[in-house]
Amino acid sequence: MSLPRIGRTMSVLATAGLVGLGAVACGGSDDAGQPAASTTPSVTEPGPLFGECGSVSDDEVAAAFGLGTFATITRNSVGCEWESFVGGPSVSFSWYRGSPIGRERAGSDLIGRPAADVEIGGRTGFVGSSQNDVGQTVLCEIGVDFGGDFIHWSVSYSNFTPAADACEVARNLATASVERVQK
Repeated sequence: MSLPRIGRTMSVLATAGLVGLGAVACGGSDDAGQPAASTTPSVTEPGPLFGECGSVSDDEVAAAFGLGTFATITRNSVGCEWESFVGGPSVSFSWYRGSPIGRERAGSDLIGRPAADVEIGGRTGFVGSSQNDVGQTVLCEIGVDFGGDFIHWSVSYSNFTPAADACEVARNLATASVERVQK
């Protein structure tokens, strides 16, 4: 009895997969005596829970930012963004579950915002910032570590004169989130 074309294809793929797994599991002659590489991911404890937008209200963000109300507010399962207008001054909150803070910190370094150590509410993290031509801090990001998770606040005045130091705004918002964490 002949298998239909799809059945033959699936049978060949399944057999090839098993043969491939056997070769990987048994190793080849080139790696004799070498220990098998571990593919087990490291497991970290999940961090605490945060309320929507880091447990900070729209009014609190607007008051800290100092440029009036926001025209656009976006909320999704991983964070929030408040914008004066698309592409303009903004504030964002992100909650990274199961992601190492070191990757975000390294990204800050790579894009010209050298990261420095920061402590907020007894939690370690990093701060990175950019200044405008007259030395005002117009962009600041703060990441706060929670073991296997971290939160990230970013404040950008874009090309506008800042109403407040962006790092002070980011620190105040991050502090509020850390203080309101749900244990």
